[in-house]
Amino acid sequence: MHPPKTVPPMNPLKTALSSLKLGKPQSWKGLTMVPLLSDFRSKLRYLMLADGLRDGLVTVKEVSSAGSVPDLAVENRSKLSVLILDGEELVGAKQNRVANLTMLIPAHHTVVIPVSCVEEGRWDYERDDFAVTERVQYARGRTERLASVLNSVAETGKRYSDQAQVWHSIAAKAAAMDAESPSGAMSSIFERHAETLDQYVKSVKSLPWQLGAIFMVGKERVGLDLFDQPATFASMLPRLVRSYAVDVIERPVSQKVSGRTSRARTFLDGIIKASFDDRPALGLGRDLGCVADNLVAGALLVDTVVVHLAAFSGSRSRQTAPGSARRPATYR
Repeated sequence: MHPPKTVPPMNPLKTALSSLKLGKPQSWKGLTMVPLLSDFRSKLRYLMLADGLRDGLVTVKEVSSAGSVPDLAVENRSKLSVLILDGEELVGAKQNRVANLTMLIPAHHTVVIPVSCVEEGRWDYERDDFAVTERVQYARGRTERLASVLNSVAETGKRYSDQAQVWHSIAAKAAAMDAESPSGAMSSIFERHAETLDQYVKSVKSLPWQLGAIFMVGKERVGLDLFDQPATFASMLPRLVRSYAVDVIERPVSQKVSGRTSRARTFLDGIIKASFDDRPALGLGRDLGCVADNLVAGALLVDTVVVHLAAFSGSRSRQTAPGSARRPATYR
């Protein structure tokens, strides 16, 4: 008689995704949000970065008086860990940046985090530290940057982006949207179209059991953000909506898109079937990453909890492929 086979536990990411239910789509002028619903609630306790900065429990500064473009120092004086989200924008100090990955900074720790510059034309102190904004990087830029960061991790072990690509993308988008600024700041794009973006924010509502959403820009681009708690998603929803709406405004898309739910389900199933690399995270937990045909995705896993997953459709040929030459950035 043979002993019973041990069945390995299902991957926590796939388990979380497989348990999700799709809610009724909410649409407004080319942007669709399909709610991701679940009765799961994690027991993790953490501060959102904005709350930590507001309450004086967290400080984000340059790593030195001279500064380093791809790095910032986060000091967490709180009793709780602090959640910093992929693409979250920090403004101030010597130039504005966005976080390269989602990170959970331990309590009573100072950690140097990887960032990308989103203000090419400034390198002087605006203030000593950084403030967080009501923006995350626009969705197309998040896709490109995350792909380059994950490729960098695979090739070098470092969580750096293709900075030259980030700057080029912002410059092209600002020119297309009549939002150029002397310092080449990404923020000018959002400020130039603030009234329209606010209309998009008002058009969608988070639901009590909603942990995330699949966003569709017309019928061309699809993205997903999933969190471990409804409160975290609700607090981030306005920023995520602005992120995708910027892409809609730049390139107006069809407002009549059929089969939204089926397209959302197909995208979700594709993530479930994908293979992810798994590495220790910079702070707490583990980083999961995937750059494949028509999928770029990164997640932070703490124990068995998916704290945050960001995933985007996008042809691999449009991303920085592993082993390819990375364009140099002129760091000041």
